[in-house]
Amino acid sequence: MSHWFEYFPSNHMWSQGMMFGIEMAGWGAASISEIDQIGQKLKGHEGDNELWWKEWVDMARRIEGFGDDEEARGHRLTSGAYYLRAAVYYFCGERFIAPSERKWQTYRDCLRCFAKGLERRYPRITRAEVPYEGTTLPAWWLRADVDGPAPTVVMFDGLDNAKEMSVLFGGIEIARRGIHVLAIDGPGQGEALRLQGIPSRYDYEVPAGAAYDWVAARPEVDARRVAVMGFSMGGYYAPRAAAKDHRFAACVAWGGHFDYHEAWTRRRRIMESGGTKISAPNFQLPWVLGKPDMDACMKKLEDYRLQDVAGDLLCPFFCLHGENDTIVPVEFARRLYEAVGAKNKTLRVLTAYEGGSEHCQEDNRQVGANIIADWLGDTL
Repeated sequence: MSHWFEYFPSNHMWSQGMMFGIEMAGWGAASISEIDQIGQKLKGHEGDNELWWKEWVDMARRIEGFGDDEEARGHRLTSGAYYLRAAVYYFCGERFIAPSERKWQTYRDCLRCFAKGLERRYPRITRAEVPYEGTTLPAWWLRADVDGPAPTVVMFDGLDNAKEMSVLFGGIEIARRGIHVLAIDGPGQGEALRLQGIPSRYDYEVPAGAAYDWVAARPEVDARRVAVMGFSMGGYYAPRAAAKDHRFAACVAWGGHFDYHEAWTRRRRIMESGGTKISAPNFQLPWVLGKPDMDACMKKLEDYRLQDVAGDLLCPFFCLHGENDTIVPVEFARRLYEAVGAKNKTLRVLTAYEGGSEHCQEDNRQVGANIIADWLGDTL
């Protein structure tokens, strides 16, 4: 059976980018009709990332303008809905543009709209700054509507995501289960990368430990019930952190990684042979890792392996993966599951019939978000 909708059949990266936006509709942060208007203008121009930026940003500016109009009328809830959609469109537009001032400004536009949208639609979600090695890591704090100290999740994103998107497709569902969420941009992610220039590091227990310290100090948090979670590349970061910092009470890999060097050895072959089954532009990995070229990246990635540490991950562990994942084949998730030392561990692989069989459930994000939120609710 056909397992996902490819808007641009000849361009996997663009199809994935479209689905990223479309799936935000489930949380009121995208309109399928508006995204289709963008897509119709892009058809026949697959691979033109300049045009991709233009069409997404044009729509974002239009929708932001509608939000301003409603704000002037005193309709703050309505303006907030427009601002959240504009934020997602700005972010989708900048994803495939190489590092530049234009990219940073487009992301700043995303941040501006996102903050205005949250203030009007989700006032319990507030900005946070987590102290980290002489600076801070930017985050959003989703305070669940519960009484007394409650469980909490520290949520990291992936190679080309940002905390704003994590709030929408993961954080909101988790908070609905009575669990606080710190959606944070760690080194090499989102705002920390774009506006602070902090590259990725293999020893993610350091930023994860800083995040734990921040949440554990809050009176509304039960410090004995703090989980760490990662999405996509975060499926390496979170298990690494939980294996090294045993203060975490549970760990979720939303997309299981085991050997990130091996994963990129495979992806590099695809890229250099002209293959299309890639999810990020060529500049992405060197930028995230803070390296000048792919050779230097591959050298740095030699440390991004879980073989020698997974056995030390002893807290309850959950890994969710799609059987048709072409970005991170399901074998990586199975190897991670086998290596994890926890007695309480679960690997769930979603099929095309169930929905969510692609990378991190990009074909049906709501399925993945609710499965993970339920596991956290049951476990914490």
